[in-house]
Amino acid sequence: MARRAHLVGTWPGRDPEHAMETALTHLAPHLDRMTDGETGDRQLWITAPVDSFRVNPDVELVQDGRWTDYEDTARFRVRDGVTMNPENIGLRYALSFQGSFPAFKALRERFDRCDVRFQVGIPSPLDLALYAFGDVVFAEASIVDACTAATTREIGKVAELAGDDVVFQIETVVGLMAVAQAADPEQEEMAAHMADKVLDVVRGSPENTSFGFHLCLGDFHHKAYGNMRNVRPVMLLANAIAAAWPEGRNLVYIHAPFAAAAEPPVADESFYEPLTELDIGDDVRFVAGFLHESLDLEAHQQLLSRIERLAGRDVDVAAACGLGRRPSPEEAFRAMRDAADLIEAPRAIG
Repeated sequence: MARRAHLVGTWPGRDPEHAMETALTHLAPHLDRMTDGETGDRQLWITAPVDSFRVNPDVELVQDGRWTDYEDTARFRVRDGVTMNPENIGLRYALSFQGSFPAFKALRERFDRCDVRFQVGIPSPLDLALYAFGDVVFAEASIVDACTAATTREIGKVAELAGDDVVFQIETVVGLMAVAQAADPEQEEMAAHMADKVLDVVRGSPENTSFGFHLCLGDFHHKAYGNMRNVRPVMLLANAIAAAWPEGRNLVYIHAPFAAAAEPPVADESFYEPLTELDIGDDVRFVAGFLHESLDLEAHQQLLSRIERLAGRDVDVAAACGLGRRPSPEEAFRAMRDAADLIEAPRAIG
C-alpha cells in the first residue's frame, strides 16, 4: 500500500467550499476521501450535537456550560417517567452533508479527482451519550440505544443520497480512554468491550456502507482529554474493532493518535513498540496521526519511518485530530504541506 494523506475532520476555512478548495489545493493527489472542513459550529466536534438536547422534550438541562474546557459543558438528564425517543434527538449530520455535497462534487471534478469520496464525521453514539448525560449512561442503556438509533437514522439518510460516494468516520474518545485508563491486565478485555459498544452503530447501518474509525485522545481547544503510557491501548482497540467487524459493511481505515493535542509525539522508541501487535488486516488502511506543529520535516520523516518499521507496513499520514484546532490557520496549512512532502519524499531511516 502506498502512503496516502488523511484529514481527520476539521480544518480552517471561511465556509465548506473554501475549506474544501484549500484542502484540494494542498493535497489533491494524495487524498482518497475528505470532509467539508467541518467549519462553523462543527469545529468543536461534539458540542453542537450535545447542545441539540436543549430543545429535546424528553430531557432537561441540569448543568449549563460555555464549552471553555472539558468540565464547562452542558449536561442533561432524562425526565422522570420518560423513555428517550430517538425521533426527538435532532442530529444534523445529514443536513450538513446535503449542504456541502454539491460543492464537493464540483470541486473534485475541477481538481480532476472524481474518485475522492466524501467523509462524514460521526461522533460515536456512546461518546454523544456520555458527554451529554454523564456516567449514568453506563447504568441506563436506553440512553445510548436512543443515541445509536438517531445516529444510524442520519447515516441511512446520507447513504441513501450518496451510496458508495461516502465514507462515515466513527469518532471515539471514550472508547480509547477507557482502554488507556484500565489496568494493564484488563486492557485487552476492555478493548473488546469498547469495540463491541462502538460497533453498534455500524451494525445498525445499511449493508455495504463504508466506515473508518478515528480513535482519539481528545483535542478540545487543542488540549487532550488524556494520554497513553505507550501505544498499546490504541493497538488493542484497533485490533478489537477489526476482529469484531460486522459482515456486510466495509472497514476502510483506522486512524490512531500518536500525539496528544498540543503535546507532541513521544520521542522514545519504546512508546511505539506495541505497533508490532497491529493486526487489522492487509486491506484496512492504518492511518498514523503524528503530524505536529512542533516537529520539522526531518523529525516527521524519522517518526514516520519508525512507525512503519514497527508496524511492518506502509501507513497513511495524518495529524492526531482535526487541523481546525491548531492555534493558527497557518499551522494547519503547514501540516497539509508536510503531509504532501512526506508522501513525496524519499524514505528516511528511523
